[in-house]
Amino acid sequence: MNLQNNMGILAAFMLYLAAMMGIGIYYSRRQKKLSQFILGDRKLGPWVTSMSAEASDMSGWMLMGLPGFAYLNGLSAFWTGFGLIVGTWANWVLTSKRLRHYTEVANNSLTIPDYLSNRFEDHKSGLRFICALFIILFFIIYTSSGFVSAGKLFNTILGLPYFTALLIGAFVVVFYTFLGGFSAVSMTDFIQGTMMFFTVIYIPIAATIVLGGPAPTMASLAGEGKDFFSFFPESLGGMSLIIMILSSLGWGLGYFGQPHILVRFMAISNPKELKKSTQIAVSWVLLSLTFAVAIGIVGKAYLPMPLENANAERVFIIMAETLSPPFITGLIWSAVLAAIMSTASSQLLVTASAVARDLYQPFFHKNASEKELIIISRVTVLLISLCSIYLASDPNSYIFSIVSYAWAGFGACFGPVVLLSLYWRRMTLKGTYAGIIVGGITVLIWKQFNWFGLYELIPGFLFSTISIILISLMDEKPSQTILNNFNKVVSLSNEK
Repeated sequence: MNLQNNMGILAAFMLYLAAMMGIGIYYSRRQKKLSQFILGDRKLGPWVTSMSAEASDMSGWMLMGLPGFAYLNGLSAFWTGFGLIVGTWANWVLTSKRLRHYTEVANNSLTIPDYLSNRFEDHKSGLRFICALFIILFFIIYTSSGFVSAGKLFNTILGLPYFTALLIGAFVVVFYTFLGGFSAVSMTDFIQGTMMFFTVIYIPIAATIVLGGPAPTMASLAGEGKDFFSFFPESLGGMSLIIMILSSLGWGLGYFGQPHILVRFMAISNPKELKKSTQIAVSWVLLSLTFAVAIGIVGKAYLPMPLENANAERVFIIMAETLSPPFITGLIWSAVLAAIMSTASSQLLVTASAVARDLYQPFFHKNASEKELIIISRVTVLLISLCSIYLASDPNSYIFSIVSYAWAGFGACFGPVVLLSLYWRRMTLKGTYAGIIVGGITVLIWKQFNWFGLYELIPGFLFSTISIILISLMDEKPSQTILNNFNKVVSLSNEK
């Protein structure tokens, strides 16, 4: 299709892109302090908190990676969705309220490294340094997955060379993140989360109607074999099946350690509104992931030509082209871009805050002005983007695989540390060091050797937890100040 002759699709795209960039320009005038740029001065409402958290969570993975995985593997893809649904619920229930209170009690912490350093009274800032290094490493990988999604999107719909398409997608993300900071990212995430929600529901329903309804759709899929419709594929069997299920469910563990999601909990204006945010977020995730899997399964019946390997991740884009009028198709494709941009922008912002707040300020210029720190944050956005573009330059990259690696890295590095820091008063600074280092290194090594075919997040999370507990118990007890702050957070969190 020649989009130059299709003004309806181009108009929808231009409208969407202009709106996102306009939000960045609008909020750029308000960025006077670092706390505004990286946390929006803790002024988010419940709807923006929940929708921006989930939009930044799912990325192009939800509209491209997961449907592509379901297209190739069938109903067994639901195990990953189920793990993410449970993980989302647990993260909101167990983490959100305590983290919101603790980051304020712990010297008004603005980032996860900032919180951990203040929580355990790390006056030498070594913890900030290690946290920031892992954040930079895994977010370069994670952000590259968003840029791969953008490259595939523009390559498919505009017919541009992949690398040119990659640069266009990266430019738009960097533009509004660079200018508008956290407030712009959160507001665009709210809009993008809404677009993603309605789009992911529309596509499989519309395709099923075109095929004549559920019965004809299922009949078209009859030749795929019973494994395609089984939650327990017989082709795996035995230990391989158990490892597949554990690895899929294990995705849920990653939520406790994702900095770009955790900062949303820290930014809500009223912690009492988190209950409402939890209900919104879990409902969004439950419906969105269910229909994302449905896209891949229905797409198997709907598309006349089979998609193979990494091309399966284009199933959503191709289906949308034939199911809607041009302007609506443009909006649907914009929703894919929305999914990509919402996560990539959040990741760039968290990385920028880690560099400015946790590396530059404590180690290079302790008395840096607010203006200087914002400049450092913006320069970091550009540098991390360049690194991610380099990693994303291979058009055959699997979005699903890239995301799973980065997700495991954060989940193992920070998940056990954050969770135990909120609930275990006996945890110590040395235990925190051990948890982050052991978790991160386990993921890096396990990924290379792929022992037993088990998802690297599971051993990483387990070994990190064990190391925290053992080292903390061997260490001296926390100071009275640390215990007093812990008790204060427990009291605040128990208030109705």
